[in-house]
This record gives sequence, C-alpha cells and structure tokens, in this order.
Amino acid sequence: MTDRYFASDPAQRRIARDIYRAIAALPIVSPHGHIDPRLLADPAATFGSPAELFVMRDHYVLRLLHAQGIPYESLGIPPRQGAVRRGAETETDHRRVWQLFADHQHLLRATPTAAWLAMELADVFGIAESLASANAQAVYDEIEARLATPAFRPRALFERFGIETLCTTDDAADPLEPHRAIRASGWPGDVRPTLRADGLVNLLDPGWRGHLEALGASVGRDIASTSDLLAAVDDRRAYFKAHGAVAIDLGVETAYTGSLEPAEADAILARALRGEASPDDARRFAGHLIIELARMSVDDGLVMQLHVGSLRDHDSALLERFGPDLGADIPVATEFTRNLRPLLEQFGNDPRLRLILFTLDETTYARELAPLAGYYHAVRIGPPWWFFDGLNGISRYLDAVVEIAGLANLAGFNDDARAFCSIPARHELWRRASANWLAGLVTRAIVDEPAAFETAADLAAGLARRTYRLDREGQ
Repeated sequence: MTDRYFASDPAQRRIARDIYRAIAALPIVSPHGHIDPRLLADPAATFGSPAELFVMRDHYVLRLLHAQGIPYESLGIPPRQGAVRRGAETETDHRRVWQLFADHQHLLRATPTAAWLAMELADVFGIAESLASANAQAVYDEIEARLATPAFRPRALFERFGIETLCTTDDAADPLEPHRAIRASGWPGDVRPTLRADGLVNLLDPGWRGHLEALGASVGRDIASTSDLLAAVDDRRAYFKAHGAVAIDLGVETAYTGSLEPAEADAILARALRGEASPDDARRFAGHLIIELARMSVDDGLVMQLHVGSLRDHDSALLERFGPDLGADIPVATEFTRNLRPLLEQFGNDPRLRLILFTLDETTYARELAPLAGYYHAVRIGPPWWFFDGLNGISRYLDAVVEIAGLANLAGFNDDARAFCSIPARHELWRRASANWLAGLVTRAIVDEPAAFETAADLAAGLARRTYRLDREGQ
C-alpha cells in the first residue's frame, strides 16, 4: 500500500492511508462511460494490440500528442473513407505506434493520463518499470503476451476489477444486440445500456437527419412532427429500460431550457427537415426537448444526465478527415441558474426526477451548481469531468461544492471511460483523492474519523448506487 497522492503532512497522510485502505476493495460502480459492449458480449473477445488498447482508442492520449505536432496517422488513426490523403501515411505497424508513444511519454507528465497509465501498467499488467523509449518493445511484448491469455479477456478483467455495474452509452436507435447477447449468455456481469439523445436534440449536427431517420426505422414509423419524435423517444426509452437501462444521457453546449407551443416546435422541426434551421431554432428546439425528456424521466424513472459546456469537434478539419471523439472538443463558458429555471420550476422539486448536472466550466461549481443542488430535490452534481478528473481537479471540485451543496447531493463518481483498463485506475485515483481530502477535514476537526470513513464509502460507491437508483434505497 503506497502513499501516492496523499498529503506530505504526516497526520493527514496517516488518516488518508487508513481511509483509503477501508475503501480500496469496494466494488466499482460505473454508471456512465463509453466502453463498447461488444467487448463483453463475446466471451472470446480481446482488446487487440497494446497500441490499440493504450493509444489508438484513448482521446486523452491522442490530443496531448497531437498538440506537439504528432500526426494522427502516425498514431495509427486512419482517415475516414473518402477523405483526401495528405501528409503522413497511416501507420499500420502497431509496434511503431507504441514506440512513438513511448518516445513521447514526457508529454504526459503530471497529467491524469500519466497517472492512469502508471497504475494500469503496474496494477493490471504487473509491469513495475516506467514506460520509456529504451524498454518500449520489451513492455509491448509483456503486454501482448498477457493479452493473449484468457485471464486478460474483457470478461475476466471485468470480474478481476470488481465491477459491480457497468453502464454503456448507446444511440437512441441502437438495437442493443450486444446487451441482448450478454443477457442470453448467462454470464452474471451487470452491463446496462444508456440512451444517448444528442443526435436527436442538436438540429445543426451534420448527422442529425440520419439519427432521426434511424430513430424512425427503429420504431417502424416516419417522424414528421414533434409529437412523432417524442412518441418515438418514449418507445425507445421503454425498450432501453426493458434491457436494464437506468439512465439517459444528453450532451449539449448550453443548459438552456424553455417550452415551445406545439405549432412552434413543429415549425422549427419542419425547417430543420428542409435544412433551413437557424442557430436560434436549434437552441430553442433543444431547450424544449430537454424539458420533454425531463417530463419523461418523471414518468418512467430513468435518471437524466446533462453534460454541458463542450464545443464538440472544435477542429472541423479533424472531424472531416478522421471523425469525432478524437480529442478536439473544447470547453466553453456556461450558465445554469437562468437557463435551467424553466425546467426546474416544473420538475425541480418532484421526487420522481433525478437530474445529474455535469459541467466543463469550473466557475459554475460554487456559483451555480452547488446552490442548485443544495435546494432542488431533483438535482445532483456530477463528478469532475474530462479536463478536471485529475488529482487537483477532484480536490478543487470537493472544495467548491461540498460546503454549499452537502455531500448527499453529489452523484458520486463515474469514470466516463473509453479505455477499459483505465476503469480501475480512474476509480483508484478518485478514491485516493477523496481519502486525502477527507483526511484534511479530520486533521482540521471539521469532521471526525468515523464520519470520514462513512463518507469515503459513499464517495467510492454508495452515492453512485443511490443516485442512479441501482439499489433499493435509491428506488
């Protein structure tokens, strides 16, 4: 048991060590993330090469290397079909990708990515030495050899990691075949889908029309009005819930909400179908749908997650050439107090709604999110997300929100992982950061040790279970 991430003060470090020891082996509750369920649907599925596992599927890594001029092609990322070829050829030798990654480890220093990588190599793969240029191929050989064994297949690691529940993120029209296969296989792992509605809400997204058509096909009817759209979403929510879903998810640039009259909503939808929707149309239509999605959550009990403040695909050339989710999403300033008021005036005190708010604008933590969660029964504050899920980001988050909102109004932790083997590393970092933060409260006589131990267990798993209604107490 090391003291990594604990304070240098001996008293705080001792208490942090004891708190962490008490929660280290608690099950992992992962209620929001982006793991491909196909990895767990097939008992024989593998992760591919070490380069695929650690580099090519991790946008945290890709963005930092790109910032220093390393082409995506050199990291093994192929251009989209039909994209014009420019610059470097796509590297197909995964050992070369891995060597390039190892040669540039210094670019990750002091970031959460470096912390997760170190924990993955040491704790998951048993590699004690740090990755560097000189040992890159030897480390590759060790990882490759382990990945070839049954003990390192996804289902085996799911069980080894102690994952209690894992929720994936799935398009609203997804038939959920991998989830059906998992259930049919008899394997006891608890893997649940989550309905993602971004593609339907964002009218100006280039893929919006395709998402709408796919939704219509999934329910067997055309969508020509807002009522058609809402009825189709309602059908899909029931389908997802029947497959174990406990939540929906929505990523939007702003938290704007506001109801529209049916005729007005239909007029905007008609303009969008003709390709004539304006930015104001898109803003107002999204605000209307967010309220309607909240209304549905009141009716069916699905937890509503609202991820706010990311300007997706800031680099349009990257999107055009390689596609989305490769590290070019950038935070924007956000406002919650006025923007969410229409929704909260209707449903904010309804015990049937659970609304989890995530932000990429840290200035909103104490000014807006904590006061909202500290008053409205429906609201919970999501954990620090994306750019703020490192040691310092977690500490800033806890400092900013707990005094105002109270610990019970936090959503607990979710790892938001795309890289499967990073799941235990992300939870370990959160648990160590939480233990250290709580130990600081104990040394200053703000809470006593028994309360700190109880709170640590909540931050590790209890809050997530209750927030996402994964236990009877949260129903």
